[in-house]
Amino acid sequence: MHIFHDADVDINVLKGKKIAVLGYGSQGRAQALCFHDSGLDVIVGVRKTGKSWHVAQEDGLKVAEFADAVKGADVVLMLLPDEIQPDIYKDFVAPNLKKGAALEFAHGFAITYKLIQPPKDVDVIMMAPKSPGAMERVQFLEGFGVPALVCVHQDATGNAKKIALALAKGLGATRAGVFETTFDNETYTDLFGEQSVLCGGMTAMIAAGFKTLVDGGYPPEMAYFEVLHETKLITDLINKGGFMGMWDGVSNTAEFGGMTRRDRVITPESYKGMRTILDDIESGKFKDEWRAEWAAGLVNLKTMEADESKLQLEVTGREIRQLFERKN
Repeated sequence: MHIFHDADVDINVLKGKKIAVLGYGSQGRAQALCFHDSGLDVIVGVRKTGKSWHVAQEDGLKVAEFADAVKGADVVLMLLPDEIQPDIYKDFVAPNLKKGAALEFAHGFAITYKLIQPPKDVDVIMMAPKSPGAMERVQFLEGFGVPALVCVHQDATGNAKKIALALAKGLGATRAGVFETTFDNETYTDLFGEQSVLCGGMTAMIAAGFKTLVDGGYPPEMAYFEVLHETKLITDLINKGGFMGMWDGVSNTAEFGGMTRRDRVITPESYKGMRTILDDIESGKFKDEWRAEWAAGLVNLKTMEADESKLQLEVTGREIRQLFERKN
């Protein structure tokens, strides 16, 4: 994969261009503020009835309703949740998107699964920071940036890649490194990582470890510290130095125990399960299931959230975290 840095990218391709950032959540707010601080002409598109309207105004940014933000925009960033992007695009973006504009995404879901099908006379690109929005903003303010991916799905103007890279530079991502990939690769790997490891796999492992200790007669507070609280300490070590950096940072006892026992937890059956997750993503089965969940009003998701919040692990965690809250 080719890596782009500051010297490889000219942000001036965006100078004098109107950049409409649709959505002002984690990604929308961080990116809009960084683009603004990079000297770009940014307008935020949100619903006038939503709380984000006032937040964006208080942050010193220009704000408009979705349709007005898109009108005349040279670059339109779809920084909205996957589940609402198709409707926002249909109702507000498609009727107002000018010929030759660039339609940009931070995740490939809507394009990969053809939930949004832009006209042939616009660029379709992605600039996907590999970080939550809050950390993007922190890194930018500290004079650096987070890594990012860029993709070109449709190059109507001949400048699509330059625009995607310029957006990455406006976010500070070229200071860290920007990698070029494809919409499909980003979508499938992102969904797989979330479901099998980062969000799904990790929470299942933590819950199973907690239950094993509590069922074994150990105090839930001790179980919480050992299987959840210290997770961040370990992932920070891995993030900084890979597996070997983590092994160097823990005791020899932990290293020997971890290396000789981990295959009892992550077994060949675990790999087969991960393979079925990837199959569901690639075939569109997961997309269909998620779309059906949107249409049903997220009933199943809300039920799962309610059940999760009642777990002994969650109750214990809330109690322990309160003990460490700073008192004003």
